[in-house]
Formats: sequence, C-alpha cells, structure tokens
Amino acid sequence: MDRSNLPTLVLLPGMDGTGALFEPFISTLKDVCDIVVVSYPCDIPLSYIELQAIAKQSLPTDRPFVLLGESFSGPIAIALTALCLPQQVGMVLCCTFASNPRPLFKHFGFLLKFLPMNALPTGWLLPVLLGRFSTAHLRATLRQAINQVRPEVMRSRLRSVLDVDTSAQLGQIEIPSIYLRATDDHVVPEAASERISQLNPKTQIIDIKAPHCLLQAAPEEAASQVIKFLRAIAPP
Repeated sequence: MDRSNLPTLVLLPGMDGTGALFEPFISTLKDVCDIVVVSYPCDIPLSYIELQAIAKQSLPTDRPFVLLGESFSGPIAIALTALCLPQQVGMVLCCTFASNPRPLFKHFGFLLKFLPMNALPTGWLLPVLLGRFSTAHLRATLRQAINQVRPEVMRSRLRSVLDVDTSAQLGQIEIPSIYLRATDDHVVPEAASERISQLNPKTQIIDIKAPHCLLQAAPEEAASQVIKFLRAIAPP
C-alpha cells in the first residue's frame, strides 16, 4: 500500500514529554507513513488539560490521522479521541491507563515533594522502566531524555497521574483502537489495560515481549503491529 494512502501517525510522548524517545520506533517505521511528534515543555509544570491543548494544536486538520498515546500521554489520547475529531480514524494506546494505574499511591501523593527527582535517571527508575531488557544504549537514551526535564515538571506530571480519570471519555470512543501491552511492564499493571478493555470492549489488546519502555526496547514488533493497524483502517 502506498504511503500516501495511510493515515498520519501522531505520537504523544511518555512522562519525559520530549518526544526524543520515539527515535527507535520512528526509524523502524522506515517512512511507511507521515509522522507528527508532539512534545511538551520541559521547564513549565502543566496539567493534563493544558498538555491536551498543546497536543490538540499539533493534530492534522486536512488529512486522516491516528493518535498514539504512550504511557503518561494515554489519558490525553483518550480525551482527544473522545472529541470525535473529524480527521481521526484510529487510536493506539501503549503501556498506559485511563485512570491512576496504582490507586494505592494516591494516599501517598504528599510524599512526592520529597522524592529526589534529580536522582531518578541514575537511581531506581531505569531498572523499573527497562527491567531485563536494559542495555547501555537504552539507559543512556533514557537518561538523556529525562535530564532535559526540570525536576518540578516531572514531579507535577507524577502528581497529575494520581488524579487523572478519563474512564467516561473512553467509553464514548467508537473508532478502531488497539492497546500495545508490554509483558514485563513493572510500571503500569495489567489491570490498567484490562480496565480499558472493559470500558471499551472494541479495543484490541496486543501483547509484546518488552518492558514499560516498549517502543524503545521492542521497536520492530511495535512498528509491525502499528503498520498492520494503519493498513487495516486505511481507505481502499
């Protein structure tokens, strides 16, 4: 199928918000479709509503597109898709959630102000994000991306996750949707994807052997599944 027939793929980034971590995934797509990468400010703490407004400004208005929400950006992808934008033809969710994936943590939200955000890239975060799939290259790539973001911004985004809830919007979505689920995700539990499936039974769950950073650790399999999805919903 010719590239011009496929929808544009709009990528919404994870917690870092830089969009830089999409590079392995984009390279693997090999120009099969047009791609728009959304990025969020690294120096200004913004709410989910404010970040949603930024993402919306980047959406194509003159051609069909598919919205991909990775991790932190899943609720943004869900909220935007629920608006029934005329050119959106599909949604891809990746290692993400409709509401706080770890409800117990909400009771300890007050501790976020004590979390040593400057130590995250070299401390406990990388093993949690990568697990047994960790490599020197992946660790360096993640460290570089996270270090671009001010600690107060990361803290604000973590706090936003505790309170977000797009469950109602998810139930309103009618367009084709898939969920890329990492088999070794130690950040977002399987219960989060199961809840999405319950709220929107049309969402197809696709398991991929990968850690939470699925698009970075398993870009080939992820790209293969996304290309298959794009081709399935593209006009004949």
